[in-house]
Amino acid sequence: MKQAIRALFVALSVVVVLAPPASAQEAVKVGVIQPLSGSVAASGNYVRMGAEIGRDWINAKGGVLGRKVELLIEDNKSDPKEAATAAEKLIVRDKVPVIVGAWGSSMTLAAMPKLEEYGVPMVVETSSASTITKRGNPWIFRISPPSEMEAIGLEKYMKDLGIKQADFLAVNTDWGRGAVGAFGDLLKRSGAQVGTA
Repeated sequence: MKQAIRALFVALSVVVVLAPPASAQEAVKVGVIQPLSGSVAASGNYVRMGAEIGRDWINAKGGVLGRKVELLIEDNKSDPKEAATAAEKLIVRDKVPVIVGAWGSSMTLAAMPKLEEYGVPMVVETSSASTITKRGNPWIFRISPPSEMEAIGLEKYMKDLGIKQADFLAVNTDWGRGAVGAFGDLLKRSGAQVGTA
């Protein structure tokens, strides 16, 4: 939930900097794309709840420059195609100036072309595949580290762990493949054999 609240604050900062002036009565719209149903719905609902807590806290303090925050929440159904559809709906129909999402790396990557097409920024709150930022999409703002940074955090412990051989069991998604690559490279650099002999 802390990641969701942090993402909401970053998204609101982006709105304040990039959005054209609006009436003090007009709410600040923030699109939220999360898996609210499907295989990873529990995690997506935690992020949704965190964003709602952040919205309520900000609104209780007077909003953003006197304007209330309004969340427009879309369910990506734990499916990359649905994430792209949700992004387009939020941008075209709801006219949101910024989006928070989309929880999983594959879902975030699927939504990214819509952000670039329409020029709408998205704050990536949890997705860790490095391809998200390596694609060079100027509309992506990441608050969660990519898998490579997570692996670097483990590097100083590798000697003490004394791992000689390792293999991976991971989901076949952008996140799983990215994590295997990043942590596999770390293990190889530390002298461990990776994969079956």
